[in-house]
Amino acid sequence: MDHSIAAWQPDLGQPLQLAPIEAPQPGPNEILVRNRAIAINPVDWLLQDTALFPWLDYPAILGSDVAGDVVAVGTNVVRFKVGDRVLGQAVGATTNRPAHGAFQSFTLVLSNMASKIPSNISYVNAAVLPLGLGTAACGLFEKNHLGLEHPSLTPKATGKTILVWGGSSSVGCNAIQLAVAAGYECITTASPHNMDMVKSLGATLMFDHADKYVVDQVVEALRGREFVGALHATGNIQDCFSAISVCDGRRFVSTTLPPPTDLAAGVETRLIFGTSLKDNEVSKIVYVDFLADALAGGKFQPAPPAQIAGHGLESLQTALHTQKSGMSGAKVVVSLEA
Repeated sequence: MDHSIAAWQPDLGQPLQLAPIEAPQPGPNEILVRNRAIAINPVDWLLQDTALFPWLDYPAILGSDVAGDVVAVGTNVVRFKVGDRVLGQAVGATTNRPAHGAFQSFTLVLSNMASKIPSNISYVNAAVLPLGLGTAACGLFEKNHLGLEHPSLTPKATGKTILVWGGSSSVGCNAIQLAVAAGYECITTASPHNMDMVKSLGATLMFDHADKYVVDQVVEALRGREFVGALHATGNIQDCFSAISVCDGRRFVSTTLPPPTDLAAGVETRLIFGTSLKDNEVSKIVYVDFLADALAGGKFQPAPPAQIAGHGLESLQTALHTQKSGMSGAKVVVSLEA
């Protein structure tokens, strides 16, 4: 544990550079994870190219998604022990602490942002979950967003419907599953070749996001349903807002992208910040109370499927380029297993 390697982001516009780093010791509410797989998100290449977060100092260690083994625990941690297999949402780009970044051999993970993974789920598959899960959870459950009922292993139908725009994305796949686990019917958009996947995650109605009539189709599908709002995960944001602006029910959109500036009257929106759950009850709702048991019981799936871009930290730059070139119905992962 004394010897760790990090893939540093030296400055904006520069490629990752591997360099040794001292393995950190966990604080009272942290666990130290030996990373076995790291997944890539759009925010990673955005932070490589642009000063997206004005508080983030460079050089930095980026990355949000890890899966691996617990090698040390903080003094207040009771949910985990050394040797546990876990996934974790790394928050280094938010805390401005390199030790909290994913792109390294060992990552400090906040204990409320991690869950155990069962033996039948590989590290590579588990790594696709964290940031997509956390972002979806913020949009669905935070009180200043959609404020939905909480997910359960035995959900009771609410009789209410949510729209997830971009259901085959990382955020979309998690939003569908979380909403269904909370007792909501889920309508979504996706490409035709991803329809079977989003249906398997629990969506009941799926529409082709590229269809020129998709807005009308979504509005008609929502007619007569008790509609609780939408989560825009990816795709044409104007189409999403156009549908919401004329639908019956709650005209509120939680969105991962900046919303249109010309909102229709009566439409509300709020931008999701995918790590805000670390400081509120949503981390407990999802990571502490729900996910581990849901994974173990087969009631939550790691999705979208992992696409391995390489092995070892030296493959992370290639993985960033792969993600930046565009993904559909898959998530880029780098394996660190021998």
